[in-house]
Amino acid sequence: MRILSILMAVIVAIILYFAIIDRETARTLLGLTDETSNANRSQPVAEDEADTVPLIKVVAQRSLSQSIESAVILRGQTEAARQVEVRSETSATVVSPPLQSGTFVDSGQLLCELDPGTRGASFAEAKSRLAEAKSRLSEAQSRVPESQARIIEAIARLDEAKVNQNAAVKLSEDGFATDTRVNAANAAVAAAEAGVEAANSGLSAANSGIQSAEAGIESAIAGIAAAKKELARLKITAPFKGLLQAKTAELGSLLQPGSLCATIIQLDPIKLVAFIPETEVNRIEMGSPAAGRLAAGGDKISGVVTFLGHAADPTTRTFRVEIKVPNPELNIRDGQTAEILVGASGTTAHLLPQSALTLNNQGALGLRVIDDEGVVNFQTVQLLRDTVDGVWLTGLPEKLDVIVVGQEYVTAGVKVNPTFRELSK
Repeated sequence: MRILSILMAVIVAIILYFAIIDRETARTLLGLTDETSNANRSQPVAEDEADTVPLIKVVAQRSLSQSIESAVILRGQTEAARQVEVRSETSATVVSPPLQSGTFVDSGQLLCELDPGTRGASFAEAKSRLAEAKSRLSEAQSRVPESQARIIEAIARLDEAKVNQNAAVKLSEDGFATDTRVNAANAAVAAAEAGVEAANSGLSAANSGIQSAEAGIESAIAGIAAAKKELARLKITAPFKGLLQAKTAELGSLLQPGSLCATIIQLDPIKLVAFIPETEVNRIEMGSPAAGRLAAGGDKISGVVTFLGHAADPTTRTFRVEIKVPNPELNIRDGQTAEILVGASGTTAHLLPQSALTLNNQGALGLRVIDDEGVVNFQTVQLLRDTVDGVWLTGLPEKLDVIVVGQEYVTAGVKVNPTFRELSK
């Protein structure tokens, strides 16, 4: 019974083989061969019949490149134009009530006032020293005329002594005067010369007194300036107009040199800060227009590029870009995330439907285009911008015919029957 089943399976398999695979052999064995049919098959197909094979129909669009403004898309954040920690320059306790965080302050507004202590007395002492130094200067200046008069008197005595000396010498040579008289005349000359030296020393002392008094005045003036500066340090004021990041130092707290009084940030104007890759940095320049959209709320802001870094970050190889944005209402806060578009030099591109994009076998993004003979080619593209009207594509020739419907059903090298549609459609 089992042998019969196997035999029947073999017979069925043979029949199926000749019926499906080797049908011509089966027709020959059965005597059903049609010579006329075979003759017809042996004849080649005429060329005009081959031309009647229908081509694949596609819809194409003629596209011309257009000049558009390009932009560099970045992601960054807002940053205060200035942020300063106002600190104390002296030691004293705070005697003013604190200002609350978020308070708007003007330039020069008082933030922290410190206890003056004995600084007022030090200032008064410095002023008294100045007055004393000025009086010493007057006294020293009054001694100068007296010293000058003594010099004149000493010079006159010296001249008189020299005249007496000459007379005594001549009389002594003629025998009319003794040696004692000559010696007395010589002694008088020497005494007169000593008087002149003493008078000159007195004048030098008077001039030294003037210089000492002037030095005392300069020292007193420096003491007054130091005392004034110390008094000025008691009032800590805002260096510019802005907002308090945190409340000022508490009443009664002790501030040492370097202790924090307040932190002020300036939000008008505010900065947009981003980092641009080195492949895009040459596309923008100082003064380029820029626009941004805040992640929170979607508010749109605009400004101009005010800083473009010349040194790359050693880790990311990117360059810092700063954009100055007006913020008169202070609606933009420090540290908000923003998407930024920086205007770059214009370029040419094609505006085409996004559905026209496709991928080749290597996964490259591009378009299937038609040449003048109706043969399909694949053209790689670069996506520049996405809009509601389509996508802007670069890397394409000035004119081309793009398949917009049916591009997924054809490949490069296939000839198609295109139907063109208007650009407005």
